[in-house]
Amino acid sequence: MCGSSCKSLRLRASCRQWERKAAMPEDRLVREMRNKMAAGRVKSWADAFGADLYYIVSKYSGSLLLQKKYKDVEPTLKIEEVDGLELVKKFSEEMESMLRRKVEAVERLVEAAEDADLYHEFNSSLQFDYYNAVLINEKDEKDNYMELGAEFILEPNEHFNNLLVNTTFSDIQLPTNVYNKDPDILNGVYMSEALNPIFVDNFDRDPTLTWQYFGSSSGFFRLYPGIKWTPDENGVLSFDCRNRGWYIQAATSPKDIIIVVDISGSMKGLRLTIAKHTIITILDTLGENDFVNVIAYNDYVHYVEPCFKGILVQADRDNREHFKQLVDELQAKGVGTVNKALTESFRILGEFRNAGQGGLCNQAIMLITDGAMEDYEYVFKKYNWPDRKVRVFTYLIGREVSFARNVKWIACNNKGYYTQISTLADVQENVMEYLHVLSRPMVINHDHDIIWTEAYMDSALFASQAQSLLLMTTVAMPVFSKKNETRSHGILLGVVGSDVPLRELLKLAPRYKLGVHGYAFLNTNNGYILSHPDLRPLYKEGKKLKPKPNYNSVDLSEVEWEDLDEIKRVLFLTNDYFFTDISDTPFSLGVVLSRGHGEYILLGNTSVEEGLHDLLQPDLTLANEWIYCITDIDPDHRKLSQLEAVIRFLTGEEPDLECDEELVQEVLFDAVVTAPMEAYWTSLALNLSDETEGGVEMAFMGTRAGLMRSALYIGSEKLSNSKFLTSGDKESMFTMDHFPLWYRRAAEHPSGSFIYSIPFEESSGAKPKHVREQMTTRRTKDSEGGPPEAVTVSTSVAVVVGGKTGIAAAVGVQIKLEFLQRKLWMASQQPNDTDCSGVDGLCPMSCQDDNLNCFLIDNNGFILVSKVSKQIGKFFGEVDGSVMTQLLNMGMFRQVKMFDYQAMCKMPHHHHSGARPLLSPIYAFLATVKWLITDFLIFLLEFNISSFWHSDNLADAKSVFHHAHKHKKHDALQPCDTEYPVFVYEPAIKETNGIIECGDCQKMFVAQQITNSNLLLLVTDAICDCSVFAPVLLQPKEVKYNASVKCDRMRSQKLRRRPDTCHAFHPEENAQDCGGAAEISASLTLLLLSLGTTTLLLR
Repeated sequence: MCGSSCKSLRLRASCRQWERKAAMPEDRLVREMRNKMAAGRVKSWADAFGADLYYIVSKYSGSLLLQKKYKDVEPTLKIEEVDGLELVKKFSEEMESMLRRKVEAVERLVEAAEDADLYHEFNSSLQFDYYNAVLINEKDEKDNYMELGAEFILEPNEHFNNLLVNTTFSDIQLPTNVYNKDPDILNGVYMSEALNPIFVDNFDRDPTLTWQYFGSSSGFFRLYPGIKWTPDENGVLSFDCRNRGWYIQAATSPKDIIIVVDISGSMKGLRLTIAKHTIITILDTLGENDFVNVIAYNDYVHYVEPCFKGILVQADRDNREHFKQLVDELQAKGVGTVNKALTESFRILGEFRNAGQGGLCNQAIMLITDGAMEDYEYVFKKYNWPDRKVRVFTYLIGREVSFARNVKWIACNNKGYYTQISTLADVQENVMEYLHVLSRPMVINHDHDIIWTEAYMDSALFASQAQSLLLMTTVAMPVFSKKNETRSHGILLGVVGSDVPLRELLKLAPRYKLGVHGYAFLNTNNGYILSHPDLRPLYKEGKKLKPKPNYNSVDLSEVEWEDLDEIKRVLFLTNDYFFTDISDTPFSLGVVLSRGHGEYILLGNTSVEEGLHDLLQPDLTLANEWIYCITDIDPDHRKLSQLEAVIRFLTGEEPDLECDEELVQEVLFDAVVTAPMEAYWTSLALNLSDETEGGVEMAFMGTRAGLMRSALYIGSEKLSNSKFLTSGDKESMFTMDHFPLWYRRAAEHPSGSFIYSIPFEESSGAKPKHVREQMTTRRTKDSEGGPPEAVTVSTSVAVVVGGKTGIAAAVGVQIKLEFLQRKLWMASQQPNDTDCSGVDGLCPMSCQDDNLNCFLIDNNGFILVSKVSKQIGKFFGEVDGSVMTQLLNMGMFRQVKMFDYQAMCKMPHHHHSGARPLLSPIYAFLATVKWLITDFLIFLLEFNISSFWHSDNLADAKSVFHHAHKHKKHDALQPCDTEYPVFVYEPAIKETNGIIECGDCQKMFVAQQITNSNLLLLVTDAICDCSVFAPVLLQPKEVKYNASVKCDRMRSQKLRRRPDTCHAFHPEENAQDCGGAAEISASLTLLLLSLGTTTLLLR
């Protein structure tokens, strides 16, 4: 075998140089000498390949020409140091001005709504047709418009993400459980018609406004512009404005809540199900400014989360979801003793109040029980009377009325509210009552507090997949009744609000002022991220994008930890942080500048005439996500690209355009300096030499002002990566969030040194889940699979003025991967290589020999060239763990441990034991019967048979039941923390070689740096099997915290800034308006039958 292979592959006939035979061990000195000879040969390959490659990429990119052009204008350039603090203050002032305009729009809506209510007399027999958002444009079988569904003109509007809207009128949405002709609804809708002209006027005054709306306390939602709403697949419209965060925050002040739930034996079955749903609904009314805990009681007091014993925790999304999972596991048993639970609750609230912790405003206990028999009055005397600083809200579960008087007494004597909840369908409306009580002091005092919400997903936009405006914040204000006769009742009419897309806010922190790696971010008063370029709010499950459960409760430290390029290619940067508050909002603005070139801004100067001429060249484009000119105010400007807007501004065609004159000046300067590139590239394209053989596909460049030029060396239909430099490949473009990837990578390497990169190839589960979320694939032309076909090559262009170095531009080429490989094989081919089967002595080696493996890897260990195509794009350690381990031991590469605090991990399912039913067939049969009868009776109770003729009730019950059980479905992926390695080449070590002991054989390898690049040539023995070494993987591992550490993390209180206002009590408040008994409409026979049978079966 050896002789035949050496004859064809020009190796020594014995193959002793690379094949190790156990029967003929070689002397170590001889092996080392041959290893050095091989290292010398590999170095000659690397030098030849590097020189050839540098010549081609520098020639066809035009890097030397571009560097010379910027060098020529250095005397006219200014490089100024950026004052980060001054910059962040300027951005903050502009954001404050923008947000102030949104507040003024909302204030006009509040005034109009309150005036309309003041002069409106309630009419119980009012008949009024309005535009129902579900019924508009719907026709019956006779082709007539349905009632409340008249013709409503809808047109696509670019400002609203091309959704079909009506900018002349608003329309009305109601949840399925709200009757659309209820007198309260008709009167409220009629009164709020006065908002229509205000909506339109607001939009005329400030065309950057998006959605404006009024959410009524009776349940209807008036939205402008009008839009068609569609029920879900069950025919249910579950959106209820009253349980949205913006509504709840505007209607109430911050609150400390302890939910106390009875889990005694009498709560078994449906009662416990209703109680759990009540807890979940209460949790859904809480936000970041609130604090909460959940206590269950029977014979003893149980904290549903033992880690939270004796404290309140912030009601952020993480904690709320955690509570929901724990509540779902509650089981009823024992005897209920409410006194101990109430005592514990008052103790916690008192301690937090006295220590200045928690919300420091409203405090309340939510008691959920099916009855209270013991003597509890002394608890209130001791802990709450006479000041009654803690309100107590009571929820009587079930249809039993024996304990109604007791439970109501508790609420009425502690400034709370009492409700009785008999079915799942009752939960939502009854829980919302406590919000009306907490809003009374603010309403009576007529304090119109302005609130801003945390970041949240806009559901309508998410459904339309217009994700560029996915994250929103809302500004909202409460609307009160001004009528004197209802003053003491503190009637809240509703809440008005307007959405602000967060990306629109960050447009006021332009990219060009922040440098290549700089960015701006926004924080809430609770320390959570409002907007950040590294925030990843979505994850992919199957083919669907979904919001992460904790997407808006991510701490700054959880996104600032890592600075990764394309996730697995790490960059080491030193950043300076500057921050300030945004006045009259709960938000803070941060600006990050990288040290070095990131601290400087380049300023050039040229005439408009000269610059405009070069700006009109066909190969030139501008970053369309950057704001050179404001085009979203005037509808006539919205269809203009940024380049078209700049040209019209400079030519005077559109004198009304408002443009960033500093940025436009830099664009003009760059257009003049880079203009020769077009002629240079065109000349090369017309006179292509054989040296490229079609391997160089295109040239491109970009400047720090977002100007880009490109030229094709082949037909566009032949491009290996047709998405490059298009909106289909965001990583290759200037965007609001970042400079192009090829620009960012080039900027961190010396000017003139070319950076080669291809996408990381996912395999063997090695890619972290968050890489799958974000990575932009650049594969073959016709498919998503297969190895990459194109290599992106780029280098930076630096200028030096007064000892300060700035990055003016980056330039590069895209080449075929096959061309790169062909050049490497040619470099390893010697001119005198012939058939040397008869030659005695050393025969020349080649990368095409079967006994050799040749790899071209980048500075992070990813394979660009390999004989095996499926290895391209993979991490080298996965392909050859033995050599990668040696390179790490020798210091040529080093491992860096990274953490991802936004990861998603698969969570194990916990199942209750199913062994008991298998013990006896009789038990299994009885259990089945029990389940069928119980579910049937619960069905009858829940749907309230005596009201079955109301189809709305049926739909409502269906909706609520579906919602109640929705949280029980465990998601396949849950938020988690992961750690994973990344690997970085140490450029001080330019070459190395070694021999690896692999048991029965020894494996030789040689690594050699390729000059003027980030590449390494790695040649290894292909014969010796070194699989005794495990592969070196990039596999992330979930960080498992022990119980103590996990508890400490969960209990830790974040630094936060409390809201400025609080409305806890008012002396004129009518505390006797504290609820009443719920109506029982089911037949007594059915009630007794169902309760009796259920009790019997659940024993």
